[in-house]
Amino acid sequence: MNANVQDVVVLLGDSITEFGWDPHGLSQRLAQAYARKFDVINRGFSGYNTEWIIPVFEQFFAKSQDQAHLPKVQLLTIWFGANDACIPPEPQHVPLDAFTTNLSKLVNFVKSPDSPYYSPSTRVVLITPPPVYSKQWNETLVGQGGEPQGRSLDSSHRYAEAVKEVGKKEGVPVVDAWTGIWEAAGKVEEALRKYLSDGLHVNANGYADRNFGLTFGTQVVYDGLLKAISENYPAIHPEALQFVFAPFDEVQESQNRSETLIKRNAFVTK
Repeated sequence: MNANVQDVVVLLGDSITEFGWDPHGLSQRLAQAYARKFDVINRGFSGYNTEWIIPVFEQFFAKSQDQAHLPKVQLLTIWFGANDACIPPEPQHVPLDAFTTNLSKLVNFVKSPDSPYYSPSTRVVLITPPPVYSKQWNETLVGQGGEPQGRSLDSSHRYAEAVKEVGKKEGVPVVDAWTGIWEAAGKVEEALRKYLSDGLHVNANGYADRNFGLTFGTQVVYDGLLKAISENYPAIHPEALQFVFAPFDEVQESQNRSETLIKRNAFVTK
């Protein structure tokens, strides 16, 4: 068991979050950005919707009375809607009103002083589901020996808009992945192939543009998340934090003075 040294970022979501450890995925990029500052914990559950994640959350998130002995969750991202937006009778479907109720419940698990999971140090960011390219997704399923699934661009958009409404209601920032990727694709469904690996999941592999830069779905979400942090929670932006343990040149200097190297707060004191 790791000692309580670094605070953490927790990424909560479905398979789009779970796959964030893939090369260039969101989890990997955040872990790099927060290296030696915060640890990044991926709590993505493939296939899950907001109904199924609630009892899981109640088991993995520490209750208030236990939090003093554990790393603080400085940031919690909540990224659901892709599965909730499935078209009935798909078993993953969650009606829109129930979806918004569930999202609010997840937010208030940590924001409400009446919650047993109340965590005043935790900042929350919601992320909308990305657009779905159902033709590509069904091609993927059939190619794997499966059956086509009820998903649509319009349904994913309705659930993305619902996430934004929950953000307004609960007073938490929202990363609009749907609009960001849709606009990056020129609002053309076929062009979504550049940003979605299979029609559903954000593309973490990418492609090279004429300037040899990378343009892909994860970039859109990553940039949106860092922007949301900068504008709403600037104290925990990666560039605003210092290393928990001193950089090597300070270590050398401290050893020259025979000082003991100890953990320090990641937040810069001004």
